[in-house]
Amino acid sequence: MRLRRIETPQGAQVQYETAEGRWEHYTGDALGDRAYDPAWEAAHRATQTQAPSSCRPAGRHHPLLPLQPLSFRDFLLYEQHNIDAARGLVRRFHPVQARVTGAWERIVRRPFPLFRPSALFYRQPVYYMGNHLAFIPSGTPLGTPAYTQALDYELELGFVLARPLLDATPEQALAAVGAFVLVNDFSARDVQRAEMKSGLGPQKSKHFANSLSATAVTADAILPHLDDLTGSVALNGTTVAHVTTAGARWSIGEALAHASRGERLHPGELFATGTLPGGSGMENGHWLAPGDTLTLTLDAIGTAEHTILEP
Repeated sequence: MRLRRIETPQGAQVQYETAEGRWEHYTGDALGDRAYDPAWEAAHRATQTQAPSSCRPAGRHHPLLPLQPLSFRDFLLYEQHNIDAARGLVRRFHPVQARVTGAWERIVRRPFPLFRPSALFYRQPVYYMGNHLAFIPSGTPLGTPAYTQALDYELELGFVLARPLLDATPEQALAAVGAFVLVNDFSARDVQRAEMKSGLGPQKSKHFANSLSATAVTADAILPHLDDLTGSVALNGTTVAHVTTAGARWSIGEALAHASRGERLHPGELFATGTLPGGSGMENGHWLAPGDTLTLTLDAIGTAEHTILEP
């Protein structure tokens, strides 16, 4: 079941798409108990009204997020993304080292050891806490942060809890997922390099903006296809990369179960898989620049599209 949130004369409303293609009022709990918080929405709108024009949504009507997350945890579930992103980082910022590591890989025929994730990645799912208040709806132009010269995107599969969890098994954790969305994790790669060396994880490199697809899809429609979803990255109307959810080191159930160890998780909290391999400019070589229109798609779920503005 596909879900969306729109403006009505009575305020914002969550709707579902019928088999006939009509949109009707939805009263289920797939998006958690607080899919829409009127007080938060009013404050968010007031902030956007006062913001510079480059940060405001386009058009007369404010596009809406399918949900306002209570929190955001972003996992790293794909080894191949880590390897290819590390290669891309070296290629962008250390061209001499890129030639050396490239020669090593051609001779040895395996990834350069430092391109692989840390040892902890192979022992447990790893994640960082993102800024759950920085999500913008699909269709919102993004002003490039003035402090970066390496703006990137990350196409990810997101999932929201419909029921609470604590010390869950992977099976219990997966059963608590209510819906899936497309998550786009914008990243300032030049800033991220130094922040990661701090040992505290990403900060200004990640917390300025994320986005969601305009629609969410209930778990029952996605779970049978969880390991074979497909998607794409397009810049200015040209497809530059294809992605798939296949090949994760850890399942979504295992990742959520780990997050729930000794920690209560609540309905409405949002999680993401981390970048699907090939779904970032650092991997595929297609970085963002002012004037670009970025379109990220997960075929069974939805699309997030943004025009990139000057700082």
